[in-house]
This record gives sequence, C-alpha cells and structure tokens, in this order.
Amino acid sequence: MKPVSGPYEKGVWRIKVELPDAYPYKSPSVGFVNKIYHPNVDEMSGSVCLDVINQTWSPMFDLVNVFEVFLPQLLLYPNPSDPLNGDAAALMMRDRAAYDQRVKEYCEKYAKSEDIGAVEEKSSDEEDDLSEDEYASSDDDDAVVGKADP
Repeated sequence: MKPVSGPYEKGVWRIKVELPDAYPYKSPSVGFVNKIYHPNVDEMSGSVCLDVINQTWSPMFDLVNVFEVFLPQLLLYPNPSDPLNGDAAALMMRDRAAYDQRVKEYCEKYAKSEDIGAVEEKSSDEEDDLSEDEYASSDDDDAVVGKADP
C-alpha cells in the first residue's frame, strides 16, 4: 500500500489481512507487516485500531474499502485520542512537526519501495498474537444468519 499524500507518502507498506470464517459478516484482521509510526497502529504487532474495521464493520464493506478508503484515511487523519501507540499519539498532540519528522524517519528506515520485498514474514506465534488481539472484542458466539453470495 502506498499513500498518495501526507507525511506517509514516501512510504510503502505490506499489509496483512486475515479473513475470519464468518467474513464478510465479521471484520477482517488488518495489520502492517513492516514498521510504521502511527498513533492507531501497534508498533510491535502492526495491528490497526480503526473503528470501521474493528467495531462498525458491515457486510456491505469489502477489501477494496479497506485498501482504497479506510487505510488511506487512517494515514491522512490519525486519531491520537484512541491510540495503540501512546508515544506517537503524545508526540503528535505535543509537537506535530516532530511527529511528522519521526514518521518520515520510519518511512525511510522501514518502508522504502525497493526494500518492500525484503520484509521478513512474522513467525506463526506473532500471527497468533495478532489474531488474538484483533478478535479480543469479537463475540465468537454470534451465529451467521446467511451466506455470502458467491
């Protein structure tokens, strides 16, 4: 994924998407594979805190919405009042210029387009941790009412 404007525009990220068995009735788990400095992204796991994905997901949404709308909006308009990365949120609220500089440093160090193919895959243990974190607020007892059209 490559943002078109803002402090993240020089970066390119690999995105990990896991679809639950009940997709599209349950939201996908979305995370960044390479590091990103952002208030709403956990720096260690890459998991994304985005209300539209985690809490207000609708079967009307699809992965195109995730990649073309939700994630670009997240990068353009971070929400420091609902952080997964408290340091990034605090810096953004305290000193926006320093925050933008840190974002650019992360882009240069972890998200260069020529290096994107060299990003190491996370171990299966880390993947399991991401899934558990992402689904911590899900209710696994929800029944699927219908099936998606093929």
